[in-house]
Amino acid sequence: MERINENAAFDKKIGEEDLFLLFKHSSTCPISQAAYEEYETFANENMKVKTYYLVVQEDRPLSNHIAESFQIKHESPQAILFKKSEPVWHASHWKITNDSLAKAMKENE
Repeated sequence: MERINENAAFDKKIGEEDLFLLFKHSSTCPISQAAYEEYETFANENMKVKTYYLVVQEDRPLSNHIAESFQIKHESPQAILFKKSEPVWHASHWKITNDSLAKAMKENE
């Protein structure tokens, strides 16, 4: 998992990567911590997909940039799967599990 914390870095990934996951993490929320652990488990088990994250409290401009650019209401925790520069799946809170991430990947490979 790689942290992204700037709009330009995210925009570069959008242009370069065919398929990747992004996780919006709240460093103060226990639900987000549980979702982060699920995301981390998924990332460690599925090395074929790039996984990125941001920390909402520290990376708010980027979080807002993503919400505005793709018309996805900001939530945290939130996982978004991007395919060919477009979001194809997203989930938030308790819906972010290793299984839900794996299912989303399988449906969008």
